[in-house]
Amino acid sequence: MRLVSDPGYGEVDLSASAEELTGLASAVARGEGLFSSILSPGGNTLAGVEVRGSSGPGVLIHRDAERQILVISGDSAGRAVLAENLRDMATAEDGGHLHIDYFPGHRYLAEGSLPLVVNSPHGGMPTR
Repeated sequence: MRLVSDPGYGEVDLSASAEELTGLASAVARGEGLFSSILSPGGNTLAGVEVRGSSGPGVLIHRDAERQILVISGDSAGRAVLAENLRDMATAEDGGHLHIDYFPGHRYLAEGSLPLVVNSPHGGMPTR
């Protein structure tokens, strides 16, 4: 798993294998988990992602600046939707990426969530 924080766009870019994305999806559904990331020079990579259950409402994706990790927390209903989106990306065999961005009235994201781009383990843009 690799997590890169892009200060220019204020988003986090997540690249992972299908197995890692599936594991992250399971942790999001459960509401607990800690995953480490591959660190690379440059200072924009994050050390990992932590998943926590909370009362919500919705799912909050934020960066813990002190620990340099991405934190995903939220209620079970919101986490279930996010988990399904992550599973779909893990199993999509034609590539692409998923933008997870908050907007007012979002179905499951809480206000203040960082934008997250989840890349397909199969790369590139879809062939469909």
